[in-house]
Amino acid sequence: MSKQALAGKDNYTVGWISAIYTEYVAAQVFLDAKHEGPKYTHQHDNNDYTLGRMGKHNIVIAVLPDGEYGISAATSVARDMLYSFPNIRAGLMVGIGGGAPSAKHDIRLGDIVVSTPREGKGGVFQYDFGKTIQEQEFQVKGFLNQPPTFLRTAVNGLKAHYEVEGHKLEEDIVNILKKRPRLAKKYSRPELSTDRLYQAGVVHPPTEEDCRLSCGNELSKLVSRLERIEDDNLAIHYGLIASSNQLMKDALARDKLAADQNVLCFEMEAAGLMNHFPCLVIRGICDYSDSHKNKEWQGYAAMAAAAYTRDLLYRIPPNKIEAEKKIVDVLSGGSGEP
Repeated sequence: MSKQALAGKDNYTVGWISAIYTEYVAAQVFLDAKHEGPKYTHQHDNNDYTLGRMGKHNIVIAVLPDGEYGISAATSVARDMLYSFPNIRAGLMVGIGGGAPSAKHDIRLGDIVVSTPREGKGGVFQYDFGKTIQEQEFQVKGFLNQPPTFLRTAVNGLKAHYEVEGHKLEEDIVNILKKRPRLAKKYSRPELSTDRLYQAGVVHPPTEEDCRLSCGNELSKLVSRLERIEDDNLAIHYGLIASSNQLMKDALARDKLAADQNVLCFEMEAAGLMNHFPCLVIRGICDYSDSHKNKEWQGYAAMAAAAYTRDLLYRIPPNKIEAEKKIVDVLSGGSGEP
């Protein structure tokens, strides 16, 4: 993809934040056009940017610093983005997360969870843990601000479109990777045999790397699930996302939060954004928020989230975003300072 000229900073109205470089790569390859980087940024801005167009929208994509994760790092990236691109009116947090499968929600690796308000509560809530060990206690700290109405309306519109026509997200990912074969090994869909959901009481030995060897594939250790038909191989779920500074890797705590709060997904950055950078959170599921974590599904999950986000942006006319207040004005009461 050849780079086009910078569109002019005030022409960028959508801010997209990635937590890790795998998500950053996925976001970039789904751009319809890539723009030249900014010639200068605000003196207090430490971000790395990729600029481009998706549909009819000019997009600013940023990534957290290498090795920094969690709520405070995401807050800093969002703040710096608004210093250099003060005309941003729509925020997106797109990447990977851990699923919370249940009898009610058949969430599988490679699926997508979109933050959606439920029962009058915002689509993301923050929780805190004590110690990061099995059977730990947690504290719900509250639900956070909802994304702008036009984003939530577009989510519902796309949901209806997928219901009628189906989606082509898997096909879109395959086509992107055909054009970029060097990415295929890391970002293609892994074998379905690697999608194993262990019973909550089965804990991965902390000193062992390979889950297939240390935990095994015995049916008694796995949750029995029906085989999906081809049309459902990549499902989109809508509901609450739980955010914390600590990684969720406790199946018992996962199941309790899923039951008590109807949580579908766990991640580590969104709570840092919602009150500083009101945004929609879109997560591709790369693990089951338990002790059996591996990185095998991260690339594909990041691609799935980016593919969905592009479809979503295609549904939103530019004038809808331009009619929104600048995020800096929303946060500052009109003073224009982030």
